[in-house]
Amino acid sequence: MDVSNTPLAERIARVLAGQRLSANAEGSNPSAAEAVDRAWPEHLDDAAAVLRTLREPDRAMADVGDPAIWERMVRAAIAAAGEARPAEPDVVADAAAAGP
Repeated sequence: MDVSNTPLAERIARVLAGQRLSANAEGSNPSAAEAVDRAWPEHLDDAAAVLRTLREPDRAMADVGDPAIWERMVRAAIAAAGEARPAEPDVVADAAAAGP
């Protein structure tokens, strides 16, 4: 099984941004990759809401897996969602200008 290096909240936020921006979905941008790279942080709150609703598996999921493990995995993704927020550009620039 593959394991992603990108946090789940970021992946969801990128999908939501792409859905709104890309001409392949509801948007109008024919080449939205760069726009998605800039916009995904704006969708982290929506991504966290999606994760919160996924905490409890439905019956079909519970029938084929362990609901307790599922819940722990989703709660871990929710906890990591706060860490997925990139630093504000001005904060990074100010820190670099201040030096050591």
